[in-house]
Amino acid sequence: MPHSLHPDLLRAFVTVVESRGFSAAAKRLHLSQSTVSLQIKRLEDQLGVRLLDRSPHHLRPTHDGEALLERARKILSLHDDLVTRFDEQRLSGVVRLGAPEDFATVHLANVLSRFAASYPDVVLEMRCELTLDLEKRFEGGGLDLAIVKREPGDALAGRRVWREPLVWVGASENAAEQTDLPLVVSPSPCVYRKRATEALDQAGRPWHIVYICASLAGTHAAVRAGLGVSVLAKDMVPEDLFMLDAAQSGLPDLSDTEMALLEAPSIPPAAERLRDTIIRELEHGPAGLML
Repeated sequence: MPHSLHPDLLRAFVTVVESRGFSAAAKRLHLSQSTVSLQIKRLEDQLGVRLLDRSPHHLRPTHDGEALLERARKILSLHDDLVTRFDEQRLSGVVRLGAPEDFATVHLANVLSRFAASYPDVVLEMRCELTLDLEKRFEGGGLDLAIVKREPGDALAGRRVWREPLVWVGASENAAEQTDLPLVVSPSPCVYRKRATEALDQAGRPWHIVYICASLAGTHAAVRAGLGVSVLAKDMVPEDLFMLDAAQSGLPDLSDTEMALLEAPSIPPAAERLRDTIIRELEHGPAGLML
């Protein structure tokens, strides 16, 4: 008879891989690190293969682990959907979620709409603020979940749930022809603003700030009016603005941006369900949960 694999063992394995470690996985699963280690050992013993390559500096799935990872995610998705089907009407409570306005507008609106339709008794309290303000609110206990911008490799806690390229945008293809480049930016500190100014400084390109706005709509309007150029995530560029070719415009290349999901130490069941929904939905983004 084939082995029966308990979903908890599969969930432990997937979480360890996605968290890149046992300590972070244990925190997410609300278990001790030793319990998670035992779950992985049980899974390896049942399958008769080694699933993880471990060293002091890295943890990654083996060839067999990679094969299991894809299938385990599908199994857990079906398992969670089945559980949701029978308990969705019983889930209730308040979930406090924060995210930058641009990301919430473009990528979260449909996710939250479907979640609200599935769980009508759950009240969503959404905060759209700059990452710095979200971090302060989260650290003060004012949010259950927060999605924040960060530099790749940043030591900021949280799980990376999104990654996509940044691009220069302007009102026309010639928007960057001025030697002293006019910039439309968000208030400091801002990952996009920092990325733009540091890249220009490294390239030796003079620049000056002409417009500061915290909202995505305001940034679009300023660029559309020809006040200057800005940096946006590629998916957030409207059709009437131009993505500027770096080589032709003499602008430096920009590296990708990351979004991280922060989770409070103790969150209600409704927040856990929203967390899982966001992670599952964002896996289908431009780069998914890149490991």
